[in-house]
Amino acid sequence: MTAVTDAPVLAGVGSERNLPLVRMAAGEAVGHERPLRLLHAFDWGAALAAPSVAGPHDAAEELLARATEVAKDVDENLPVSGEISEEPTVDMLVRRSDTAFLVAVGDSGMSTRPGSCVPADAPAVQVAARAGCPVLVGRRDPPPEGPVLVGVDGSPDSRKALAWAFDCAARREARLVAVRVAEPGCADDDPAVLTGIVARIGERWPAVPVECHTIRGYPGAVLVEQTRSAQLGVVAARADQPGRGMLGSVSQTLVYHSPAPVIVVRGLAPTEGPDARDQRP
Repeated sequence: MTAVTDAPVLAGVGSERNLPLVRMAAGEAVGHERPLRLLHAFDWGAALAAPSVAGPHDAAEELLARATEVAKDVDENLPVSGEISEEPTVDMLVRRSDTAFLVAVGDSGMSTRPGSCVPADAPAVQVAARAGCPVLVGRRDPPPEGPVLVGVDGSPDSRKALAWAFDCAARREARLVAVRVAEPGCADDDPAVLTGIVARIGERWPAVPVECHTIRGYPGAVLVEQTRSAQLGVVAARADQPGRGMLGSVSQTLVYHSPAPVIVVRGLAPTEGPDARDQRP
């Protein structure tokens, strides 16, 4: 077993387009006092098609060196390591997620194609669905200096997501916006439900300014719209069935279409949160 305090933040680095993701992953690693591990999946197909395998391998090493520089720009004291793996990207990140604190993966431009059909085998979708720890899905464009937004439906997993969001807001010195969505036809739209949950979870973070909004509509669409002004969205992987290997419809919608980076919270034990010091199973 790997102690949570030793578990690294992992970042998938496939190309130069992932360097903004590396910067965000480095910020998470610094904030949680964890090492950062940069992982690159070597494309043997492309390498064998090249005049020499040495060229693509050298390019991969140069990419990891550049990514290390980006991470060190965040904090020169951050422990950073890099690795070139022969595993496919998704398999590599999912396997390593069992001993990681957080996995960061790029979205391959999904959020810039509104309304388009997103393939279910997109790496960000597969990693968010199968990982054994929380997953950060980055975006190509930098987010605004807005609040941290979290979706809360009252389920146990959404409470874990709320605790994670409180911690994110505290580390960023940001406002937290908690949203509960009452679907059409649902009579349970009492705002006191959300404020009660937020008050109980938020006792550990009394300095974080909080807004609570209960909004009627369809959860995925409402939360995507709310993230347009957020610097980060946080959501549980699946409210009603938190097992590994799946995403709920709301978390899928946010991974696909939120313009802001999204953390899908999964793989946490019942008493475990973003700053827990027990061990993962």
